[in-house]
Amino acid sequence: MIVKKANAGGSSSCAASSGRLLARGLGPAAVLIFGAVLLSAEEQALAAKRTVIPLPQARPAQAPPAENPAAGTDSVDAKQQRAEPAQQRPSDKSQARENAEPSECRQALTEDIAIAPSIAPINGPGRCGGDNLVRLEAVVLPDKSRAALKPAATLRCTMAAALASWVRTDVSALAASLGTSVAEIDNFDSFECRGRNRVSGAQLSEHGKANAIDVRSLKFADGRLLAFTDRAADRGLREAVLHSVCTRFSTVLGPSSDWYHEDHIHLDLADRRNGYRICQWDVLDPMPIVAPMLPEPRPEQAPPRTTQKDETPERQPPPAGAEQGDDTDRPTAASPAAQSAAGQNDTAGKSGFDKNKGRQKAPSSVELRRSR
Repeated sequence: MIVKKANAGGSSSCAASSGRLLARGLGPAAVLIFGAVLLSAEEQALAAKRTVIPLPQARPAQAPPAENPAAGTDSVDAKQQRAEPAQQRPSDKSQARENAEPSECRQALTEDIAIAPSIAPINGPGRCGGDNLVRLEAVVLPDKSRAALKPAATLRCTMAAALASWVRTDVSALAASLGTSVAEIDNFDSFECRGRNRVSGAQLSEHGKANAIDVRSLKFADGRLLAFTDRAADRGLREAVLHSVCTRFSTVLGPSSDWYHEDHIHLDLADRRNGYRICQWDVLDPMPIVAPMLPEPRPEQAPPRTTQKDETPERQPPPAGAEQGDDTDRPTAASPAAQSAAGQNDTAGKSGFDKNKGRQKAPSSVELRRSR
């Protein structure tokens, strides 16, 4: 009924306006155009009046009670939510990760293999960090004893599983050949957000992805220590460790690879094109023994040493009848052999060649007089 009345009212107002236009002398065409425009505007106004405004949905039953502004009091839950810091509230992403099922690696890395609790993902600068991380504290050996990592290593689950498999299989067999078991693994470095070799601006290291570990030595249950880079350590044991790690890990760096790895062994699972692997570790021999700088002590049974002073004959005192001022050191008459040697020297002097020095010698004044 309201719409019909509005339509009737609109038609009467349109007819009245058309009559006034005809009275002013406008043509029928202009009057028809004006009437059409006026009817279109009236229809749009009626359509706006008929538009239905949707109502809000009903409040869910599990929703917290609404606050009453008029009462001026809030519920206890609302006050606690406002007092709780924003950073402590779990985000949707963290809740999704917690609700997500553990990975295959996480399901396989049980407490029968390693003590490796899961830790929260690390999102550092750049691509530093990662998901599916664990803190590897110890490896459980087949005999249920534990080989502790000191300190504990922060690694991806896949890297932790590979390290645990190496210790349980290869290292345990090596220790058994020595009649003992492995007790500790010296962890030199694991996760660290840095470039390669700690060079500023270098490509992100596998340590920055929690995909690498640096180890220095193995400590056995009987107290013996096997340092991987110790030249004095057993060469056969170090070569056994070399072959085992190069079989299991995609990157092995040690002495002679570069001067950054002279005191530890780097292990990682870097993913390279076509499965390319790097194994650079030279098992070095001990350094040669250098002769001592000081002489060895003189044996007790050796004869006493004689010095030059002891071998020099003492000077004889001058004869009693010699006058003071005489030269007692003046040579006596030469023997025939001495005269012959002097003649040979004189001949050599006349020739002008000194045999001892191998060069020409200038003739003396006596030689010049004799030659005349």
